[in-house]
Amino acid sequence: MRNMANYAADRITVEEALERIFAELPRGIPEKTPLLDALGCVLEEDLLADRDQPPFPRSPLDGYAVRSEDLAGASPENPAVLTVVAEEMAGHKIDGQVGKGQAVRIMTGAPIPPGADCVVKQEDTDYGEDLVQIRVSPAPYENYCFQGEDFRRGDCLVKKGTVMDSAAAAAAAGMGKDRVLVCRRPRVAVLTTGDELTEPGCPLPDGGIYNINRYLVSARLKELGLEPVTEEQAGDSEEDVAERIRAAAEKADMIITTGGVSVGKKDIMHGALQLLGARKLFWKLQLKPGMPTLCSVWNNTLILSLSGNPFGAAVGMELLARPALARLWRREQLAGRTVTGVLENGFEKSNKVRRMVRAVFSQGKVTVPCGCHSSGAISSMVGCNCLIDVPPGTERLAKGDRVKVVLLE
Repeated sequence: MRNMANYAADRITVEEALERIFAELPRGIPEKTPLLDALGCVLEEDLLADRDQPPFPRSPLDGYAVRSEDLAGASPENPAVLTVVAEEMAGHKIDGQVGKGQAVRIMTGAPIPPGADCVVKQEDTDYGEDLVQIRVSPAPYENYCFQGEDFRRGDCLVKKGTVMDSAAAAAAAGMGKDRVLVCRRPRVAVLTTGDELTEPGCPLPDGGIYNINRYLVSARLKELGLEPVTEEQAGDSEEDVAERIRAAAEKADMIITTGGVSVGKKDIMHGALQLLGARKLFWKLQLKPGMPTLCSVWNNTLILSLSGNPFGAAVGMELLARPALARLWRREQLAGRTVTGVLENGFEKSNKVRRMVRAVFSQGKVTVPCGCHSSGAISSMVGCNCLIDVPPGTERLAKGDRVKVVLLE
């Protein structure tokens, strides 16, 4: 049996792998993006107002635009009577102004006409159309929204570095901006490989298995706020895989593949990448599961080739793909976070190398699920929200041990 020194000689740590990946990736890809597509993206510019909002004095309610001095002393017992000279709707502006003894029927959002210095809500009137009785005596500028009340020309409403959300999008829209400069979403292609793979919903042939990894990887990307630009399945053909990678690289900043990365006869990813002339960054990690992870670059596109075993692929997604995507998107929080917890039960397997164990984290306590923990098992992944990061050389985990966990938020 190989000793630990020899075992690790041709393998690199996860941290070393990330250093090599980061060296190939830009910190964000700036692009002018439509407002709704920019949600969740980091703003790459200050958003400065080029106009006042509102751009004119406007009414905050339905009622009558009037001169406050004409209503001095008005009350329910002694209403003032004004002549209604016009009606003004939102989106329209009347000619002329409000003179002595006059009123303009006005709707919410409409410009307050010159001469008027307040608005009386219609509930304080008799709703008159030619003459209106007003039963209150408002102060000057009561129910009056001033020009620039929300923001003024030149104001910075959203600062560079802000993650665009609905409020930021609304502020941009209020300035008349339909596009903003952001670090756009990374464009990720998904490629699963293997002659044995069958799509769910189709009859399963002898020797076949359903394509778990396509849904594992694509669903995780969607959970992280990313939509795969392509989802392809290839058989065990180096030429077919190479051609699909070539096509995907035209659309994607990053390609995530699963399967074909070990040393068997059908581990064709190595040959496919050689056909392309891709540059290898690393192969094999000091990690279980996911040791045979392969990473390369072709045509400025990062190709992260994960294990064909579902849990091995899941670990690769969390420890490598997720931080890489966080860098490409300039969303540091997307890289995930690590906390410590106390084990509620044990895990008996010894660990010669660093190992990730699926588990549940809740209020500082960590529970390892029952069931199969092989790298090909998926049933025990359901409901898990963290990975226990077990250091190399750990003989076993016992109840009460403090452990480091990677949260799957």
